[in-house]
Amino acid sequence: MYLDSNATTRPSAAAVAAARRGMEEAWGNPSSVHRTGQAARRAMELARAQVATLIGAKPAEVVFTSGGTEANRLALEGVLQLATGRGQPAVLLTTPVEHAAVREPAAALERRGVAVRRLPVDGHGVLDPDDLAAAYGEAPEEAAVLASVHWANNETGVIQPIEALAAVAAAAAADRAATTRFHTDATQAVGKLPVDLRTGGPLDGVDLLTLSAHKLYAVKGSGALFVRRRVRLAGVASGGPQERGLRAGTENLAGILALGAAADESAAYLADPAASAGLAARRDRFEAAVRAAMPGAVVPAGGARFGRLANTANIAFPGLLAEAILLGLSERGVDASAGAACSSGSLEPSPVLLAMGLAEPLAHGSVRFSLSRHTTDAELDEAVAALAATVGRLGRLLPTG
Repeated sequence: MYLDSNATTRPSAAAVAAARRGMEEAWGNPSSVHRTGQAARRAMELARAQVATLIGAKPAEVVFTSGGTEANRLALEGVLQLATGRGQPAVLLTTPVEHAAVREPAAALERRGVAVRRLPVDGHGVLDPDDLAAAYGEAPEEAAVLASVHWANNETGVIQPIEALAAVAAAAAADRAATTRFHTDATQAVGKLPVDLRTGGPLDGVDLLTLSAHKLYAVKGSGALFVRRRVRLAGVASGGPQERGLRAGTENLAGILALGAAADESAAYLADPAASAGLAARRDRFEAAVRAAMPGAVVPAGGARFGRLANTANIAFPGLLAEAILLGLSERGVDASAGAACSSGSLEPSPVLLAMGLAEPLAHGSVRFSLSRHTTDAELDEAVAALAATVGRLGRLLPTG
């Protein structure tokens, strides 16, 4: 039973077939002018259009990358390096509940002289738009300011009020003479929530948006950064003219074509609201069954103001360690994770949960279960039984009293 889809999804048959076409048919170098190269170029541009359609963008606004991590780095460094390179002060506004793919580049920028402000979140991990507006207003008038706030949290599934945050960013950009931008890491949102980046639309204040292929049923090693036409970036990977000079290197055609196919499938999934509602109902039923079987279990983000991703359940077990629970679940055939997959194995509690004000004993015992579009109620029933057996055994070995 695979309940770790926020870490990675199983590639769909359509995505695998598209990747195979990229290796067997569109295998040319898309920068070559001959027929083989141009056939690869056409296939790549079709995939770019497919991704653009999914997020309501123009194909020219989609820059392919190796994944969400690279796209985040390109967004942050691309904006702020333009400022620091000409001696202009630079400010990064972010939160303590971001993924490491934003937290770590932010820390690196801070070491290089960028002023980084980590804005507080409420008990569910939500940033108040008024706090973002105040932070924009407090930035030095001559400074370039970039805000980076994820759309949906990978550990808890909590959704940020992204339209309100984007509106704040748009107002700040209109008020300030210096560069003023807004980036959202939408790695967990794209494919799960409707995204409409059309100019003049509700997300017009979003300048940059990150997505990752393997989070939406494509293959690893591919992703994209949406770059609105008004935005200038410094490239962070030099060595060639690919991707508008922002991301040098011959493109990963197999991964890109798989991403295009997955984007089409995601668009079809999102066109049926009942599909997402059904997934949320399964998630809620799973949480209720866990709490009924283990009354001490806590769902830290259960009452988030703007909701959670339909597929994500973060459940904390007081007095137990998540690593021990995960080992017990794995022995019983259930795959889950402790917070972010890239930090699993660490005995440190999740910084996301701590920033939400969760007590350390709960943060240490927090397990993330992330469903796929194909998870069944029968699988979840088996997972509840495996979890109850695991927690019961650990409770006898490590009594919480």
